[in-house]
Amino acid sequence: MFTRFRLPWRYGAALLLSLLSAFAGAASWQHEQGTLTLDHTPERVIALNWAATEALLLLGITPIGVADRDGYSVWVKEPELPEGVANIGTRTAPSLEAIAELEPDLIVTSSEMAPAAELLERIAPTYVVSVYTQNSYPFKKASDMLLTLGEILDREERAQAVLDDINQTLQTQRRRLENAGLTDRPVALVSFLDDRHVRVYAPNGIFQSALSALGLENSWPHPGNYWGFSVIGLEALAPYRDSRIVAISPTSPGLPETLANSPFWTYLPPVQRNQVYQTDPVWPFGGVFPVKRLARLLTDSLLEGGSDNVR
Repeated sequence: MFTRFRLPWRYGAALLLSLLSAFAGAASWQHEQGTLTLDHTPERVIALNWAATEALLLLGITPIGVADRDGYSVWVKEPELPEGVANIGTRTAPSLEAIAELEPDLIVTSSEMAPAAELLERIAPTYVVSVYTQNSYPFKKASDMLLTLGEILDREERAQAVLDDINQTLQTQRRRLENAGLTDRPVALVSFLDDRHVRVYAPNGIFQSALSALGLENSWPHPGNYWGFSVIGLEALAPYRDSRIVAISPTSPGLPETLANSPFWTYLPPVQRNQVYQTDPVWPFGGVFPVKRLARLLTDSLLEGGSDNVR
């Protein structure tokens, strides 16, 4: 009787050892749509949003495909996207066919693409992580995303070095402002939508991390949507008389001329005090790098001095 069971047991043991060997190098990470399990370090990675694209580039990984490739170079700018990266459609409707043709071994996306998560998983292992969600802390979420991608892509030390560099930059820029005595007045960060309306960046947005680290008070005290902004009329800035206004480029052609003749604009105390400043574009819905970029550009702008209008 013992002989009858000896052969199957040996086969079972062999199968178990085979499975253990196959998964010995596997690692798993929980994400917003389930679990990512990999038995090797991915080499062909696709990013379906710009925060993920930015994170990969910071880790020294050039994605083989990204969504809205051309827009990245216009709005995000840094870190620079190398030439030759494939465009796989828009961030809201990427092409599954284009993704499949690139034969990725990892896809990084966010919860906005949740309805397509199952389809993406059929193409390649998919990691779902969102920086911007209700009641989230974007910079913390973006930092965690970078560190986790560093683990997945075997770039842990580089991920930590990126965060250390950002922290060092923030400290350096803060000292520059403090030495110049420029941390005394609050700052309203805005992007112009037209000559009457702006997007004002709220305390729950990622830009708040830059302001806080620089020792600057955000003059807009109200929480915004989960993207971290509110759309307001220019007159809504009037009660914050001690504030400086910092406009984030780009601004539309002809806007300076229109504002110069606008009672809503010329009435504002910062305009009358020549305390309007402007920075180059900074993407407000990215990962960790926009905090560093904004800190550097904002500090330079404040040190250069203000005016009574945008440019």
